[in-house]
Amino acid sequence: MLGDLHGHRLVFVNGHLAPALSRLTDVPAGVIVQSLAQALPEHVDLIEPQVARYADMGANPFVAINTMLMSDGLFIHLPAGAVIEVPIHVLYLSTADGGTAQLRNLVIAGESAEATIIEHYAGADGMEYWTNAVTEIVLGANAGIEHYKLEEEGGKAFHIATIDVDQRRDSRFISHNVAFGGRMVRNDINTRLEGEGAHCALNGLYVLKGRQHADNHTRIDHAQPRAVSRELYKGVLDGWSRGVFNGKVIVHKDAQLTDSNQSNHNLLVSPNAEADPKPQLEIFANDVKCTHGATVGQLDEDALYYLRSRGVPEPEARALLTFAFANDVITRMRLGSIRAHLEDLIRTRLPATEDLHA
Repeated sequence: MLGDLHGHRLVFVNGHLAPALSRLTDVPAGVIVQSLAQALPEHVDLIEPQVARYADMGANPFVAINTMLMSDGLFIHLPAGAVIEVPIHVLYLSTADGGTAQLRNLVIAGESAEATIIEHYAGADGMEYWTNAVTEIVLGANAGIEHYKLEEEGGKAFHIATIDVDQRRDSRFISHNVAFGGRMVRNDINTRLEGEGAHCALNGLYVLKGRQHADNHTRIDHAQPRAVSRELYKGVLDGWSRGVFNGKVIVHKDAQLTDSNQSNHNLLVSPNAEADPKPQLEIFANDVKCTHGATVGQLDEDALYYLRSRGVPEPEARALLTFAFANDVITRMRLGSIRAHLEDLIRTRLPATEDLHA
């Protein structure tokens, strides 16, 4: 998995760090990249004021369970001005049938700090287990985090994940949230733009088959003026699968000159699949530019006819159009190794894709 990705790697097996499988090369002075269990005794002064401050235990019972039972996870502290040039890949593997992992991640980025972080969840296909992960990300002024969440759990797994982000002035948060595996999956991503000029982009892709069910719940709070948010989620649903998108953008009364765009598009490749989009936009300021929308449909018959009229067999034409629909999200990802990995995964989900190339 992502074997050609050059960067730092931390591997957790059944909720605990596996040092023999992990690799940390030189990091800039003052930067901390550790498991949370290791970091707590050494850096309690950094962790205690921030952990469990942003993810709301009162509003989310899974966050409350995680806070009580957290086993281990990722801790990153970037002092002001620190830049990590290569990605930090955190792989969470589940290998125990009937097991559970309560994973807690905390990322603190000081002023003008930058990093790319990959949360990657995977497990054996024939086992039943539960992953419950909570990630809190704190961005200081002008800080930038590009965050990837790749969910490739086993077919019988249950996966619940919450990401809460606090953004200050001119900070930048880019999220790529991808769901391929799991029997039941729920992703909650909440970001609060607490500083003027903050920017966030939430990109998501869920590719489901069989009786998979995936919920994506996002919330963007524009709390200060001149902030920008962009959100694009796409779903490809086959078999009897079901995909839910509930995206809420709230523009608070002091957030004048907000610029926000939200969209969710779903492609049903089976007559039994179901998509339930619910975009929401609440505006309490009077000088804003905000749009939102959602679609659910099948392949464009005109595009399908065009390909077939030029000699492309129908199965290959359908696969090509489906691949292009999903690849629109993948092309927004900066890391080429992740793009290639996801393109390969999509090809395995689609019939007649042997000759498709990105």
